[in-house]
Amino acid sequence: MTIQSSLIPSQEQQQQQQQQKQLHGTVAQEEQQLQLGTVQQGGGSTESESHNQRKISLIPLVFLIYFEVAGGPYGSEKVVRAAGPLFTLLGFLIFPLAWGIPESLVTAELAAAFPGNGGFVLWADHAFGPLAASLLGTWKYLSITINIAAYPALVVDYLGGVAPAIAEPGRARTGAVIGMTLLLSLLNYAGLSVVGWGAMVLGVVSLAPFGLMTAMAVPKLRPRRWASQVEGRKKDWRLFFNTLFWNLNYWDSASTMAGEVERPGRTFPRALAAAVVLIAVSYLLPLMAAIGTTDASPDAWVNGYLADAAGIIGGPWLKYWTGAGAVISSIGMFEAQMSSGAFQLLGMADLGLLPTIFSHRGARTRTPWVAITASTVITIAVSFLGFDDVIATSNFMYGLGTLLEFASFLWLRVRHPAQKRPYRVPLPVPALVVMCIVPLSFLAYVCVVAGWRVLAIAAGLTTLGVGWHGVMRMCRVKKLLSFNNV
Repeated sequence: MTIQSSLIPSQEQQQQQQQQKQLHGTVAQEEQQLQLGTVQQGGGSTESESHNQRKISLIPLVFLIYFEVAGGPYGSEKVVRAAGPLFTLLGFLIFPLAWGIPESLVTAELAAAFPGNGGFVLWADHAFGPLAASLLGTWKYLSITINIAAYPALVVDYLGGVAPAIAEPGRARTGAVIGMTLLLSLLNYAGLSVVGWGAMVLGVVSLAPFGLMTAMAVPKLRPRRWASQVEGRKKDWRLFFNTLFWNLNYWDSASTMAGEVERPGRTFPRALAAAVVLIAVSYLLPLMAAIGTTDASPDAWVNGYLADAAGIIGGPWLKYWTGAGAVISSIGMFEAQMSSGAFQLLGMADLGLLPTIFSHRGARTRTPWVAITASTVITIAVSFLGFDDVIATSNFMYGLGTLLEFASFLWLRVRHPAQKRPYRVPLPVPALVVMCIVPLSFLAYVCVVAGWRVLAIAAGLTTLGVGWHGVMRMCRVKKLLSFNNV
């Protein structure tokens, strides 16, 4: 009796084996579609040769991740203002390790295991089903479009030193923000390959003045300035953590374009590892140079101060180059994140979570033009929130989505341990839980300290997301809209 029961699988084991086969079949089908290059998009198909020519390789992917996450130290000034130089340097030293590495490892494993457009939406769908995937997609998509809205405002802040009229509230500023948003959205239609190689050029050009500033600052450094703190007022920890998080999140955003990446199982882990180092250095060295060579109080650190510090260190020419680099960096971040959001919508349409129209691509550039248009409209709609409200709301929505993303990662490891993973984080499940505790704790903190306005906006958007999923299901059942069959 005992021998027989040990040889015959239980009903639960049979169900698990069936689920495992289904998961393997789904992933294998996705990989086969990607290899053939014949995935149906909006009623058409692409030729394999044409599609492969536009695949993203390692170097462009590194810079796309760089612009998804950081884009340079621009916008980090408020961290110094909130908590002073010492905690700023500690934050940018510790946070890329404690937050960036775990999220990069999760992204590398899952992007390699599910090499299709949609990224984290695919992961949640395989782990918990369509509702979880739709809700995660809503949180992440709204987070990234809200985040994008901050970049035109940052550009205007930096350009305000040359044209003061657009730096002050009024029609000139409103027109500048809307015009910048429309212009940058149009550039995204050029195609993902163009955006990727363009990101590399923009990255080199925008980082060059900081490299010069750091080198020129060495003889003038006074290390004691790195240890100075805020005096005469309390530290603003809410602003500190929100701005720090805003400067160093979205490591997983490039996963939404995994279907466009050349050999994602090999390319993603390498690109993420290189991006972690590049991003940490691009923040720490310029901030150490600016803090260590100037006597400015933390209150002087407002958006644009890094350009002033560059002028003190190297002269007016370096100040103007750094200011121009801010514009270039913001363009790179806008383009990379707009691409990520658009390909997320395309992936959701491929899964049948959104109508087929969102999977329509341009005939020549293969860009998801409907998704880009929708993202542009939403970006303009939220671009007039205050900067602090923008980053706090973006962080909150991103935090909710990432909590579900980490849960999907752990659940897939537990329920499907034998699934094919071209890259696998070399840790057992208990160690993976420990690895996730630090970033999950920080996400919980970001959600708790959000103000009532942010909580109200996030609650409304979450309710909208659940309602949207219900509407999409009804439209699919009643055939009111066209959906891909999955």
